[in-house]
Amino acid sequence: MNWQSAEVLSAIDKFVLSNGYGCDAEVTIGDTVPTITSMAEKGQPDVAPEAWIDLLPDVVKHGMDEGKLVTAATALPDGGVQGWWIPKYVADAHPDLKTIGDVLKHPELFPDPEHAGKGAIFNGPQGWGGTVVTAQLYKAFAAENAGFDLVDTGSAAGLDGSIAKAYERKQAWVGYYWSPTALLGKYPMVKLDAGVPHDAAEWKRCNTVASCPDPKPNAWPVDHVYTLVSKTFSERVNPSVMDYLKKRAWSNATVNALMSWMTDNQASGEEGAKHFFKENPDIWAKWVSPDAAKKIKAAL
Repeated sequence: MNWQSAEVLSAIDKFVLSNGYGCDAEVTIGDTVPTITSMAEKGQPDVAPEAWIDLLPDVVKHGMDEGKLVTAATALPDGGVQGWWIPKYVADAHPDLKTIGDVLKHPELFPDPEHAGKGAIFNGPQGWGGTVVTAQLYKAFAAENAGFDLVDTGSAAGLDGSIAKAYERKQAWVGYYWSPTALLGKYPMVKLDAGVPHDAAEWKRCNTVASCPDPKPNAWPVDHVYTLVSKTFSERVNPSVMDYLKKRAWSNATVNALMSWMTDNQASGEEGAKHFFKENPDIWAKWVSPDAAKKIKAAL
């Protein structure tokens, strides 16, 4: 897939399967919709290491029902996490700031650089689903009445830049972001609790619809991220390969740190994979057989 965490996980799988289990493995370029759809309909490619299945729930269910798809590991046990975040140093200095409601009581702690006396909530660029949801939650939580402006950062780089600038100056910041990402590996952030449970029907009705006039407060759902395998592949390979694919999972904190290193070093997925193997033997050794572990160490 064409994002950093999926790229490096594919490279890790290729290295393990090639060197640890003697497979003839190659990486093919894909993306969420075409890859999962192709696997569900044609059984190809063999493996999607990081599949965000909530984006295509009907396609995945159809593939399972038709016997074309099987799930292996929950690639990200923490899930894909979106929401409103504050820097860890702000959370440490103000332990009372746990929820979105807590933050909205203190616009003075999160000053808008453009409007004196107002607080600022930083949003993502236009076209992102998270940007629509943030704008709707801004209305739902009556943030404007609480003294906050909603700041359009203009681009992904603008959003990242606003966090980096706040961190370098040790200033308060609140806004939309997600994990796992390289940025959160470099700048530790704490996700705010919505203060209400997730209501799936309300989320679909209004929180995700820009034109909906009456959004209600809601919690972000956690995206389920699995490793998907074609049924034919699972049946033809050595069971030890499937055993690896069922065990291979890592935390968002591990992925964040690795992607931060990759970004700082302009590293490819292959370079990121080798760095991971060298730095985290305690993690990956639990995924593989003792024999495969010896071969992987020798290949490094």
